[in-house]
Amino acid sequence: MPDGGEPVVVEAARAKLNLDLLVTARRPDGRHELDSLVLFCDLADRVELRPAEGLTLTVEGPTAEGVPNDGGNLVLRAARALAEAAGVAPRAAIRLVKEIPVAAGLGGGSSDAAATLRGLRRLWGLAIDDERLRDIGLSLGADLPVCLYGRPARMRGIGERLDPVRGLPDLPLLLVNPGRPLATGPVFRALSGPFRAAARPPLSPGPSLVRFAVWLAESRNDLEPPARRLEPEIGRVLEELNALSGCLLARMSGSGATCFGIFGDRGELETAALLLRRKHPHWWIRPTFARGGH
Repeated sequence: MPDGGEPVVVEAARAKLNLDLLVTARRPDGRHELDSLVLFCDLADRVELRPAEGLTLTVEGPTAEGVPNDGGNLVLRAARALAEAAGVAPRAAIRLVKEIPVAAGLGGGSSDAAATLRGLRRLWGLAIDDERLRDIGLSLGADLPVCLYGRPARMRGIGERLDPVRGLPDLPLLLVNPGRPLATGPVFRALSGPFRAAARPPLSPGPSLVRFAVWLAESRNDLEPPARRLEPEIGRVLEELNALSGCLLARMSGSGATCFGIFGDRGELETAALLLRRKHPHWWIRPTFARGGH
């Protein structure tokens, strides 16, 4: 920060995990209707905000390479959108510390922007409620409302319909990305119909981890086939995850290229991470947990 002191406001921008992602329709405007079960991981970026004379952004951290710090960054766009909605000057020094890979299907940019909206509301002392904040977020991207909500949810429509989900188990997860950025737009453009409504089977209350993984296996990620055509290495990642001892389910998250494996316990998770790192030292591999929201 400019004076080397502690930031005034700090927000965690947690990675978003699409446990499934059903594309149910294509709208006349070309956008897609979605139905997705979303959880958030312990893996997170960090957004720090301080008062300033103008609006600035610095980006650093292990996955900062390639992240723009100009007006095209979603963090700065979110700050300007909030300032305009509130009728205030956009004044803040923002420091973004990146841990989530870029263009990886983990909602990093959207989560960063959501954390910025939450943090600036505090920093600027704005009387803007959560619903209005989500409306501002939706104008910036479909993932912003659920990232602002930040808890397990069923996301529908173009991201504007959120239903809380409770009672899911905590998930030990191994996140794996082959180091190939994959933009969302080309994946959606490569998607072909027919589109169909979600047909998830009923889930008993308070399921065990194994029962939940079995239930989730009945669902799907409709973006996985086009993503695999664009980036075949995704298929190899899924094969490697499925071959690991203790992996209950492997699937791609969001529009890729990150995939996740759900494991039975922490020990199996850590062993799997160690084995896969030895075999693929150039892949991005991160054990983490998604909180089920008991």
